[in-house]
Amino acid sequence: MKKLVFALLTVVSLTSLSACNTVQGMGRDIEKGGEAIQRATR
Repeated sequence: MKKLVFALLTVVSLTSLSACNTVQGMGRDIEKGGEAIQRATR
């Protein structure tokens, strides 16, 4: 079970990192993700 979770997290991480071509783009994506979490917790 732990191997499956690790594999899924790895795939998701690599996919999301490859989606943003630059470090600046990655920063924007992380920021938007944080904003979405903040909105969800209100």
